[in-house]
Amino acid sequence: GGTAFNGVVEELKRLTTNVTHVLPVSDDGGSTSEILRVLGGPALGDIRSRCLRLSDESCSEALAVKRLLGYRLPVNSSDAKAEWYKIVEGEHELWNEVSEPYRETIRAFLVYFQSQLLMHSTKKFSFGNGSIGNFFFAGARIFIQSLDAAIFLYSRVSKIPVDSIVLPAISTNDRVTLGCELYDGTFVRGQNEISHPIKRNCGRDSTPPLPSPIKRIFYMSSDGANASHEVFPCVNPEVLKRISDVEAVVYGMGSLYTSICPLLVLRNVGESIAKQTCPKLLLLNGSHDRETAGMSASDFIVSICDTLNRKYGDPQFTLDNPPTAYINTLLVPENGSISVDREQLAALGINQVVVVDSIQDEKSGTIFDPKSLISCLETAMLKKNNSDGLDRRRLSPTRKPA
Repeated sequence: GGTAFNGVVEELKRLTTNVTHVLPVSDDGGSTSEILRVLGGPALGDIRSRCLRLSDESCSEALAVKRLLGYRLPVNSSDAKAEWYKIVEGEHELWNEVSEPYRETIRAFLVYFQSQLLMHSTKKFSFGNGSIGNFFFAGARIFIQSLDAAIFLYSRVSKIPVDSIVLPAISTNDRVTLGCELYDGTFVRGQNEISHPIKRNCGRDSTPPLPSPIKRIFYMSSDGANASHEVFPCVNPEVLKRISDVEAVVYGMGSLYTSICPLLVLRNVGESIAKQTCPKLLLLNGSHDRETAGMSASDFIVSICDTLNRKYGDPQFTLDNPPTAYINTLLVPENGSISVDREQLAALGINQVVVVDSIQDEKSGTIFDPKSLISCLETAMLKKNNSDGLDRRRLSPTRKPA
């Protein structure tokens, strides 16, 4: 999933760090959009955000590196540019507790990022609200010419536990564009336009509803506008390798069609998940968003199943697996606003529905209580292990959730 799962990552680390995090590279909103506009390449925001949450905090230097890579420049473009130059020149106070080896390693890629902007100076890059971590990531990816290597470098610099693996769903140096088809035949291009486009009306910003429910998510060419421009990028082979040896598959909460489904629609993902006999848990959102307005819990299940089966894609590559091949447990936040239609869930074969303690968040509404959620995940995995005749009190050091 995407950034919504970040809120439970800290608690998950208390259970185990032996986790593979698979993330999309199709985000085209926020400060990421400016990097894509000027330099191109895959979107790095979701990956950078997850890496930041996994970063070490055990000493003052680790905290200083995390502050630096998690820092956002001011919204005002002129102020942001001035502060950026202080950072890239090594004069900003954010460097104070970063030792020289780390400082020069990080700064080298920030300097390289700046050199790339100068080579594209006619496009006038705006630093407003820019993420230093995104700039570091982009500089490393362009210099090394490998997204996976850039993630590895970031992981080492920020001291992410060695058994916590962050993987892009698609390993590429090219821009990845997401599209969706609505049930009324409308096509929408770009993740931001699908999930939360901002429209200004009478001086106020708002996000209008979709004209019709989403039928499917797909990838399109850089200049595409409809299904005739559909492309089929290859899934990162490391993702399939990790899925083949896991103790659980967890579909994180968050934007269903722009954070979860972009990972699942890729060829061979459905086949790989269906082969596993482990717990496969869906974390249901606590409330609706633009993508899922009016959907019930069973609708979430059907959408994920259709995506993994590639039901509306190329007929030569569709599957016909039942929902239980992909999901066997549904975790629901208590007092959430999405209808848990148990009869329809049972008809789909989903009988394991676990209600998890929730908390109220000012911005997001009802969300999972992190401690309760991780406890429920652990219980589900121990239950499966015990049913296999095993007696493991913690997650295996060699097999991990994805």
